[in-house]
Amino acid sequence: MFTFTSRFDKIVSGPMTLQVTEKVPAGPDGLPFYFYDIQVNGVPVGKISIRIGAAFHTYYNGNIGYEIDEPHRGHGYARAACRMILDVARYHGMTTLYLTCAERNAASSRTIEGLGAELLDICEVPREYFAFREGMERQRIYRLAL
Repeated sequence: MFTFTSRFDKIVSGPMTLQVTEKVPAGPDGLPFYFYDIQVNGVPVGKISIRIGAAFHTYYNGNIGYEIDEPHRGHGYARAACRMILDVARYHGMTTLYLTCAERNAASSRTIEGLGAELLDICEVPREYFAFREGMERQRIYRLAL
């Protein structure tokens, strides 16, 4: 049975802090996840989440989701935050993570590849995927071994 921990409510590495804002239990089609604000020197720069476990949707949605606010992009914050959050996955016994991005999202591709993830596939998202929408861009699917 999955149990959230408070051990990772605040993760600090140098000037970057990840502060948990929400812990979301698993829904009918989803996984439990931690949701964080990313701050650098106390300034909010974006958000990151980690979904714990694996399910059909994980392949297309990934275990980690991140968003860096536009004025703060290009400084490596997404990659640094991803590295910081890996211990949450390890704590919960995960040995592999899926990371995904739109096929044309070069910045996210660089972030994910910079973590050492292996490109598995570039594919259309199936209609059964919970976030499917008409015209959705093909996705790059990566696997990161922990």
